[in-house]
Amino acid sequence: MVLSLSDDLKLRERIMVRLAHVRDQGGGVVTREQLSNFAIDGGQRRLIDQSRGIWNPQDLNVTLSIVSSPDGPYDDREVDEGYFVYSYRAGSTDGDNRKLRAAVEFSLPLIMLRKLKAGIFVPIFPVFVVEDDQEARHFLIALDESLRFVKPQSLDIRAKEYAQQLTRRRLHQPWFRASVIRAYETRCAVCRLQHGELLDAAHIVPDSDEAGVAHISNGLSLCKIHHAAYDQNLMGIRPDNVVEINRELLEERDGPMLKYGLQQMHGTTITLPRRKIERPSTELLEVRYNEFKAS
Repeated sequence: MVLSLSDDLKLRERIMVRLAHVRDQGGGVVTREQLSNFAIDGGQRRLIDQSRGIWNPQDLNVTLSIVSSPDGPYDDREVDEGYFVYSYRAGSTDGDNRKLRAAVEFSLPLIMLRKLKAGIFVPIFPVFVVEDDQEARHFLIALDESLRFVKPQSLDIRAKEYAQQLTRRRLHQPWFRASVIRAYETRCAVCRLQHGELLDAAHIVPDSDEAGVAHISNGLSLCKIHHAAYDQNLMGIRPDNVVEINRELLEERDGPMLKYGLQQMHGTTITLPRRKIERPSTELLEVRYNEFKAS
């Protein structure tokens, strides 16, 4: 039995609240196993198709989730700012595409699962299907509810700047965070804390800087206190991966958090990713360390 539109929407909202919690615990990612046996409302519900990129539960009015894979066979891509092109499934324009097309009519939110590696996804939600181009065989996905009723070609300069910020926050930052935290095996590089919801992906060189590339080599998995200390130049990391604490902070006396959380980290070596390609760039660490020394 298909749910009413109002019950369908309420279920999606409950799923997304719960999914956000699971994602945060996992450092920004969810696994296929978690999505296949998702705990909700005292039971389990599948949030991803077993083998296809579009998941159409029988009791829902429209598609619940879509999978986008950077190395997949379809031409999924960003288009303009704040939007994403999602290609039709091969074959008939109906079939799996039918319920995704219905999302345009009913304006129900979906989950986009961006494949990070086999069996691991970065969930982006809620997203909305705003256009169906049957001739080009693709859908246009809005990455934020505020863009549901605006077409990319109608955005003025200010709106495009806003959309660029949305894309960075909704698409690029979650991908960067998930990639970095996964590389460090969901633990803080400084203190080894392993609670994903308390970890951030810190930029070595800020992304606002010309050298601040959005690549794992420009990232560090840090717990929130060490991220804040790093951003404020109260903590530095040398190019040889050794931690230094600001000298004035070393001389303070302010209880166990300062002593054990920061002061005792002075002179320790950060934990590095197993794969060399995912380790922090020595050149970028040096740039940032020089800034720490100058402060």
